[in-house]
Amino acid sequence: MLTYRAHAKINWALNITGRRPDGYHLLDMLMQGIELCDELRLEAAEGLSLRVNGEPAGEENLVLKAARALNRRTGRDLGARLALTKRVPERAGLGGGSADCAAALRGLNALWDLALSEREMLDIGETLGADVPFCLTGGLARVSGIGEVIEPVESAPELPLVLLRPGDGLSTGAVFSLWDGGGFPEVALDTRALAGALSRRDLAAVDRLCANALAAPAIALMPGIGAAIGKMRSLGAAAAFMTGSGSAVVGAFEDPAAARRAAEALPGAILTRTLSRRED
Repeated sequence: MLTYRAHAKINWALNITGRRPDGYHLLDMLMQGIELCDELRLEAAEGLSLRVNGEPAGEENLVLKAARALNRRTGRDLGARLALTKRVPERAGLGGGSADCAAALRGLNALWDLALSEREMLDIGETLGADVPFCLTGGLARVSGIGEVIEPVESAPELPLVLLRPGDGLSTGAVFSLWDGGGFPEVALDTRALAGALSRRDLAAVDRLCANALAAPAIALMPGIGAAIGKMRSLGAAAAFMTGSGSAVVGAFEDPAAARRAAEALPGAILTRTLSRRED
């Protein structure tokens, strides 16, 4: 049996720069992997099966889609028994499903001895979800296009974080759809300057440079996001922002003790940290 960790991600910044004829949004983002993760266990078997937290998964689950994509790519019909333990909140902008998909690609590549290169895995990942290529690489990176253009940033810091998901989360499609309708302010975003501030651990500059084009429509759908950002700041976060399409709010802290105190004061909060590189 093999075990892989599927690490969530945060968006330090996210901007929408255009839209392709096929409807996909073009993005400019600064993303980083975090310690919070799901866990995927894999073993050889006849046929493909997946249980999530002990329950059978639907056929549209990204882990099963990853397995089928690998079989198509290699012209095989290999089986596996897969078990996923979910810890990453859903509908939160933390990339949990994409992380699971990336872990399945890596794990099955090893379990089935396929010897696919990282480039081949990234090509497959791009067909499965916009965040999957980043989840395959991890660390800190500027991500653009529809998620397939990844520029790693050296000197990625490890910072204590507190996560809080207001309500029951948000639908990514609903947030993008509201943004598409217009009426929201454009954001000024300099991902290179932001990456430099992170590398220096200058959280005051990070807080000034963080921006998310989807924050305004997400807050329009769920005002509790704005309140959660304010609460995070009041508890000592040096930087506080919404990740992805929401609804999770991230607080970055100068030291672990401050982060722990804030997490203890926020019911349902998750204490975690950023990762300097991908960890399987």
